[in-house]
Amino acid sequence: MVKHALSVVIMVLGLIPTFAFSPPQSSISSSQSTKPHSSALMSDNRFFSTTQINLVPIGHEQISTFLPSPMISADIKLAWSNAMSDIFQISGNVPFLPSLFLNAILFFSLRSKLMTMLTPEGFAHSLALGTMLWMTLGWRGWTVCVLYLFLGQLVTKVGFAEKESMGIAEKRGGRRGPENVWGSALTGVMCASAAAFCGRTGDPFLGLSSDVWILAYVASLATKIADTFASEIGKAYGKTTFLITTLKQVPPGTEGAVSLEGTFASVIGGFILSIYAYLIVGLIPTFQGVAVASFSAFVATMVESLIGATMQEKEGLDWMTNEVVNFFNTLIGATIALLVGSLILRY
Repeated sequence: MVKHALSVVIMVLGLIPTFAFSPPQSSISSSQSTKPHSSALMSDNRFFSTTQINLVPIGHEQISTFLPSPMISADIKLAWSNAMSDIFQISGNVPFLPSLFLNAILFFSLRSKLMTMLTPEGFAHSLALGTMLWMTLGWRGWTVCVLYLFLGQLVTKVGFAEKESMGIAEKRGGRRGPENVWGSALTGVMCASAAAFCGRTGDPFLGLSSDVWILAYVASLATKIADTFASEIGKAYGKTTFLITTLKQVPPGTEGAVSLEGTFASVIGGFILSIYAYLIVGLIPTFQGVAVASFSAFVATMVESLIGATMQEKEGLDWMTNEVVNFFNTLIGATIALLVGSLILRY
């Protein structure tokens, strides 16, 4: 399916230079009316660089069309090469329209699969998110977020029937809405935008380099997937769950509850996303960055449990929803990565 989507993208993009360099019909008609015979055309120096194809004789006249000259063909190839370089450049800062166009093609090609993971509103907001990430970080940063989405959906389905029977499963069958999209990724978008600013201007943003902001971006998503792994695996397989503030045993799914199984899963989840960003797409330049992102994700996940135990579902704090907690969770993970990356790794 992905290969099909990419083939559609390449096919449609391939039409753009064709339309861009096609001569207007009025000019063709004009050339036919003023020089109807091929001999007259060939005697005109203006047409020496074209290749003539004579079609459909009508009496003593012919309808003639012309192929682009070698110079125009080279221009088309150069325009195509430049367009592909812009869309798939490593450094990000991809123009808005190509980013939107490519995301729209991919999203609608994969719509049947994505609609099992997202609500209709979540689908639209995810399209906007994908466009922003492709604009700021390019395809590498975009795939990190896509990996987060698929891993999160996968782990949410683990033991789903049992969790649903206990009343602790994710709502809407695990499908994400706009509040889930931005609660999980708003911090990442801010970090990606800061990194893009550094790449575009060559100057630090708030005194921090592009590499540090990219590390924070990865750490924010690693934090969220670590939290998702901890929650979903803990609810499915956690044998004993404790409230993080008192260590008192509580039922699975309680806000602020932790388990050994869930804690171990959180480490695995954060590490998977971080190592992907380093080893597969090269978004993080060193393995030390993987360690920083994974560490930041683990610490932030523990802090999130603390916030859940002390502030969530408490009287007078109705605004502290799960999505708001997720935002603070990712913000804490990104902040830890910013501090460690700039002070210790000196990115």
